[in-house]
Amino acid sequence: MSFSQDVKTEILNRQQKKLKGFTFPQNANNINPSLELAFLFVEQGSVNDPRSSYHLEISCNDSAEAEAVAGIMTGQGFKARIVCRKGKHIVYLKDRESIADFLGYIGAINAMMEMENSLILKDMRNSVNRKVNFETANIERTVGAAVKDIEDIRYIESHGGLKQLHGGLKEIAQLRIEYPDATLKSLGEKVDPPIGKSGVNHRLRKIREYAERLRIRQKGK
Repeated sequence: MSFSQDVKTEILNRQQKKLKGFTFPQNANNINPSLELAFLFVEQGSVNDPRSSYHLEISCNDSAEAEAVAGIMTGQGFKARIVCRKGKHIVYLKDRESIADFLGYIGAINAMMEMENSLILKDMRNSVNRKVNFETANIERTVGAAVKDIEDIRYIESHGGLKQLHGGLKEIAQLRIEYPDATLKSLGEKVDPPIGKSGVNHRLRKIREYAERLRIRQKGK
């Protein structure tokens, strides 16, 4: 059974007596809008499974009925919209929180709770995915920068040796070779005396600049 059919079954189980013999045209001015909307959804509505997408709609026969239905929904605080599709006028909700609230309003309490749980899980997954993607991107940038640093240091070694670098640059070059996977912060803590990330980055940038000048000189020979 689909999520949409489960919602309708729940509404009927909860409000079967109230909905018996109910018809929308004869009750358009009913003082109980929740019952009107429950009836309309059971007879003419559908809702997507929240695990896939967010969409709830009520199909109407003409524009007048659609305007009436949208008016009731809007009057209860739901941002209903109307679209014409295949000769039918469709009143729909797309906002996930509005859909969950609407389900609760028409008596589908279990469906509302299921949807809210689905929303929480989806938000958690999205949050975890964003964090993983961010951390992965950081790792890739760190690894890429470390590989380039080591290439430059090896080039300097093979074209005159690290003795060409003054004390601070030579020390950080040796540490980068010894600890290729270390972060800038970790490298800085191994310097004597320790320095911060910006200090490490400054020294590595000087090494890159020196390696580039060395390459230019080598090409000119």
